[in-house]
Amino acid sequence: MATKKSVSSLKEGDLKGKKVFVRADLNVPLDDSFKITDDTRIRAAVPTIKYLMSNGARIILSSHLGRPKGVTPKYSLKPLVPRLSELLEVEVKMASDCIGPEVEKLVAELPERGVLLLENVRFYKEEEKNDPEFAKKLASLADLYVNDAFGTAHRAHASTEGVTKYLKPSVAGFLMQKELDYLVGAAKGVSLLLPTDVVIADKFAADANSKIVPANSIPDGWMGLDIGPDSIKSFSETLDTTQTVIWNGPMGVFEFEKFAAGTEAIAKKLAELSGKGVTTIIGGGDSVAAVEKAGLADKMSHISTGGGASLELLEGKTLPGVLALNDA
Repeated sequence: MATKKSVSSLKEGDLKGKKVFVRADLNVPLDDSFKITDDTRIRAAVPTIKYLMSNGARIILSSHLGRPKGVTPKYSLKPLVPRLSELLEVEVKMASDCIGPEVEKLVAELPERGVLLLENVRFYKEEEKNDPEFAKKLASLADLYVNDAFGTAHRAHASTEGVTKYLKPSVAGFLMQKELDYLVGAAKGVSLLLPTDVVIADKFAADANSKIVPANSIPDGWMGLDIGPDSIKSFSETLDTTQTVIWNGPMGVFEFEKFAAGTEAIAKKLAELSGKGVTTIIGGGDSVAAVEKAGLADKMSHISTGGGASLELLEGKTLPGVLALNDA
């Protein structure tokens, strides 16, 4: 895959006073009272936005949240405004839509270094259909395009692929760049390890009865909820011989303490290997949650924001959201 033009190639002369459409991945988990429970994705978007601000750009920030069917208030991006404002050290303005006259008015009022957050692009079914007319409306708000939403780069949507046809240049943000550098460099000569023994349970519950059995003899009515001690040992020994590890998906149902041993052991092993200079990449929400829970996230080389996108890139697939950007 050709190297893509990066936002770092744009300087003040290219950015000052310009309206920049930034597609970020701000799809963060919210609890029932709309409090952000994990702000990793918001923090990951900050470097690109701050770089654009420091060069005098006017930033139009776009994202999806969840999988709404039409306009669904519980998937509004409004709850993100306070945290975004705090991290960017600027009062982020919020539009109640992502296209239309009200948005155009707010964009026109944006000062240099100002940030306007558009409402959830997936409130329009045209977003996921990559509808050209809808993409054109989004693009009409801005002068140039930055895609920093690696988590949705494997989907050709209006805000990730469609808009690039109308905005030049279209470049990769810092997060996108970092993900591509890590993942395109990884991922070859893969060996598949399967567990030899498993911890089984008689029901899917924290208090289930459990026992350890060989992986090929799980009795009827029982389910495997973690890897067993032999598997932990053999996985760890194999990991000792690696230079790059990409972890996508936990070893078991680590949310239940009883079935968290395998996942925690592997997380500790990867943290130890990182300390020895091995590249450790954690991708996919659950693996990230597992290393966070073990308190080891900061020990890893790279916490990837993409689950499906990471896997498709490693498979050698091209990602439409990346392909659409200008080559360097």
